[in-house]
Amino acid sequence: MSDKKEIDDISGVETTGHEWDGIKELNNPLPRWWLWTWYACIAWALVYVILFPAIPLIKGATPGILGYSSRGELAKDVALAAEAKSGSVTKIENMEVAEIFNDGDLTRFAVQGGKSAYKVYCSQCHGAGAEGASGFPNLNDDDWLWGGTIEDIYTTIAHGIRYEADDDTRLSDMPAFGDILETAEIRATADFVASLSGIEHDEAHVDEGKALYEENCAACHGDFGEGIRDVGAPKLNDALWLYGGTVDQIATQIAQPKHGAMPAWQARLGDATVKQLAVYVHSLGGGE
Repeated sequence: MSDKKEIDDISGVETTGHEWDGIKELNNPLPRWWLWTWYACIAWALVYVILFPAIPLIKGATPGILGYSSRGELAKDVALAAEAKSGSVTKIENMEVAEIFNDGDLTRFAVQGGKSAYKVYCSQCHGAGAEGASGFPNLNDDDWLWGGTIEDIYTTIAHGIRYEADDDTRLSDMPAFGDILETAEIRATADFVASLSGIEHDEAHVDEGKALYEENCAACHGDFGEGIRDVGAPKLNDALWLYGGTVDQIATQIAQPKHGAMPAWQARLGDATVKQLAVYVHSLGGGE
């Protein structure tokens, strides 16, 4: 190699001596500020590796001199939060759920705690705004299968609905009348039920449907479709329908009824959280 420096004719810059397909590489050094920044980053990285967890190992990572971890910091924050609210939680545990409303500060605490628990455990079925969906009750309205007092709501959340693992669960089953009545009789009953709430129906079937209703349905749903909460039988004379309110949908439910289920939350969440959930649900506007 020649020690003679080659100067590019066009730019006047020294070349490195490298050439590809007639293109020569100019010897333009990196800016000093960029080099010093790069060196500083390397130095910082070395310091970081020494002070903090950084190098992956088979079971974990190097702990670093400071022994810091974001998981450890989170655990500390959670512990501090739990300690800060422990007094209110203890109060809630040791009182009846209805007594919470006698203390304004405790009521606000319970509503906020219940709201947080609701987002984690309940919103998947009942909706983020508790508006419900097909087969999942709306918790904002005044229709309650098992009662809307704070005690009723607490019991439903604590023990669930048709939850076999809890002996105190809410339990009711509607027979499949498709095995009991003829198709025409089911349709006539559906027309009568639809008439109770002003839904479009065939008036010619109402008298027959009324007789069938009185014989097969009134014992649970009431003589006028007002529902009976003791057995979890819904109202049939309003505009709120869990599985749809057309005559066809009512007939389907009579023939082969769907039965929803809800877990019993007391064993999983504890009594204090269940009480907070009950207070929050009651506060949505439909609680009695």
